[in-house]
Amino acid sequence: MQSLAPWRPFRELERVLRNWEARLPHLPFERSDQEEFMPPVESFVKGNNLIIRADVPGLDPKDVEISVLHDVLTITGERKAKKEVNEKDYLLREISFGSFERRMSLPQGAAADRITASFKNGVIEITIPLPEGIESKNIPLEVEAEKKVGRD
Repeated sequence: MQSLAPWRPFRELERVLRNWEARLPHLPFERSDQEEFMPPVESFVKGNNLIIRADVPGLDPKDVEISVLHDVLTITGERKAKKEVNEKDYLLREISFGSFERRMSLPQGAAADRITASFKNGVIEITIPLPEGIESKNIPLEVEAEKKVGRD
């Protein structure tokens, strides 16, 4: 007599994944110096200004460039790796290094000639004057009813 086993619909998928992972080399803490550094950005409207902030801890302000071409704001920079420790002596390295570029479209009518930028505590803050009358608009989200499968 066979015993009953719990039903596991993804059993085959789990087996395939385990076999695939077993073929990969086990390097638990190794990360590449070539990993892309992409600073997180937030933007919001405050008064008549669009404020954009980018977190760039460890960056030297001279390694950052901010430019505007037509209606596109571009922030470029590079976080340079310091070679204080030999690569073989690292136990864990999660900090990413390298060049980055962030582009954002500016609202129509933004005063590109009056944009200001500051750098404080590893945060770039860009202030973009907006024309009068620009307001955010809430768009209602329509939720479709779920189709229920019924028994006839």
